[in-house]
Amino acid sequence: MIDIFRNHLPARFWLHSLGTETLGVTGFTVMELLQGCRNQLEQQKVQKRLLAYPVVWPQPIDCERALTTYAYFHLSDNLGLLDALIAQTAVGLQMTLVTFNTKHYRVVSHLQTIQPYVR
Repeated sequence: MIDIFRNHLPARFWLHSLGTETLGVTGFTVMELLQGCRNQLEQQKVQKRLLAYPVVWPQPIDCERALTTYAYFHLSDNLGLLDALIAQTAVGLQMTLVTFNTKHYRVVSHLQTIQPYVR
């Protein structure tokens, strides 16, 4: 999402290649994007840009799986708390997670990931 917001050319090409396919954003990702804002103007811009994407949230069972996954992998594989929640939200919705952080997510069972383009 950061690359899309920065109008990074490969990100723009990838996004346009989706055609009419819907791209959802987890609520946790939205919060991470807001956390990166340095002032009210940046936050307003982020919030405005995010209106184009449906925000998806985990179900209780997804949170249970995230807890189990996090407890098992946070020490051995440096899986982050939000990464566990984002991953299990994608698993629960049977969605593919678009990420460059494949190292941390590789430990999550049944998660499908793609890297949208080469950095």
